[in-house]
Amino acid sequence: MKAFQVANVNDYALIDTKQPVAEAGEVLIKTAFAGICGSDLHIIHGQNPFVQFPRITGHEFSGVVAAVGEGVTHVNIGDKVCVDPVISCGKCYACRAGRFNVCANLQVFGVHRNGGFGEYTSAPAGNVLVLPDNVTLEQAALVEPYSIATNVLSRMAPIPGDTLLVYGAGVIGLTIVQVAKAMGIERIIVTDIVGERLETAKSLGATDVINSRIHKVEDCIQEWTSGEGVPLIADAACIPALLPEILRIACPAGRIGLLGFSTTPSDLAQIEVIKKELTIVGSRLNNRRFPQVLEMIASGRLDPLALISHRIALNDIGDGIQLMENHPELTRKVLVEMSK
Repeated sequence: MKAFQVANVNDYALIDTKQPVAEAGEVLIKTAFAGICGSDLHIIHGQNPFVQFPRITGHEFSGVVAAVGEGVTHVNIGDKVCVDPVISCGKCYACRAGRFNVCANLQVFGVHRNGGFGEYTSAPAGNVLVLPDNVTLEQAALVEPYSIATNVLSRMAPIPGDTLLVYGAGVIGLTIVQVAKAMGIERIIVTDIVGERLETAKSLGATDVINSRIHKVEDCIQEWTSGEGVPLIADAACIPALLPEILRIACPAGRIGLLGFSTTPSDLAQIEVIKKELTIVGSRLNNRRFPQVLEMIASGRLDPLALISHRIALNDIGDGIQLMENHPELTRKVLVEMSK
């Protein structure tokens, strides 16, 4: 079969490789669609410390069941499915506490095991979800980035009337906007330095935007909230230097969701956290949020197709990567169509 493989840092190519099989407890999937993620670029550039080379990457994908292994009963050949890329052991403290996405023995598709950038992919049956009748394979390929958004928002525990501020209007920031709107959050503010991204954020549900090249975020928030600040802040820009500003902007009893993997230290003035009794939460991957996202898509509250900016064939995946690298202002989600 054809597959996109990263052999080592900055060494990637389309290869011919052996088709996987459905071992006991596994499902073989003929891949239909797969999304290219910014973290796939991090793997290529050696910025993911967990990846094991060589690796067929891709953790956002959908397809049709081609075979099932021994003991698999909840899916059948021909079912349309998507795959939660988070594999947990079920035994460590995090798993026993219900926090499967930070399992001590965590494995992720496209990082620790081969992912969806191939014509076929095998997956543990427990990670395979059959699609609702009114959810398409194209939509299902994008469940994963929306699960990231759903996870961080759930960690921040919104309540009715909350205002949300999102730093960064890249793909994750945009998915947070869309999921927040689907969850009923009425005021959603987005800040970024790229005007095109802010226009996209508005088209997807942001009620207010701030171009931080032109306006100071802190000044705008102080004016718009009469000095109170905002209760929900999601940092999808993932810039450690922003944390002091975020702490100042948060209102008393506010909740801050952090998504970045940077090893650069952030300045943290404890007085800002303590005097307001702020809650700062990390959010990694998703903790079994796929059913929640599928329900939002099936109900029509969430439209993943609005996130797609480009569609390409597997043969052109290298061009898609270069497009994301060189023109991030023009790209949202680049979707690989296996049948093209």
